[in-house]
Amino acid sequence: MRKLCSALGILVALSFAPAVRAQDKVEVFGGYSYLRLNNSPSHFNLNGWELAGTYKFNGWLGGTADFSGHYGSPFGANLNQHNFLFGPQISLPAPVSPFVHALVGVADLGGSGVSDHSFATALGGGMDIHSGFLLGYRLFQVDDVITHFGGRSQNDLRISTGIVLRF
Repeated sequence: MRKLCSALGILVALSFAPAVRAQDKVEVFGGYSYLRLNNSPSHFNLNGWELAGTYKFNGWLGGTADFSGHYGSPFGANLNQHNFLFGPQISLPAPVSPFVHALVGVADLGGSGVSDHSFATALGGGMDIHSGFLLGYRLFQVDDVITHFGGRSQNDLRISTGIVLRF
């Protein structure tokens, strides 16, 4: 009888697992990020990291805070750009989950003793694959990061990939 009750308890718990998973409210993404810095007439390739957290208001709409840092040494000079962005994200609540977002905030460009700050936006999206109960993988994220350093507008390409945790 004890084994039968244990088996029934496990079946009941497993039957509620999809409902519990549907209640995921927070996603945290961390991973590698590439930035193609378009500083006309020159272009620079920077490598770095991205960390983002999304709070889901419902199954498809969330608010995202996105932070990234990119670093490189074009022409022997150290260069870095940090972005601090916030905004809405729309995603399809499915095991393979495409998403789009529109983020706004600030960017800081620095290196070799020089620093500049700019209003920034990131318009883009990507695809997440949710492979486990808490664990997923961001197959790709592609953003057009728009900044205004030196009084000129730049459209930079940012591509990211990494791990997604869901709580």
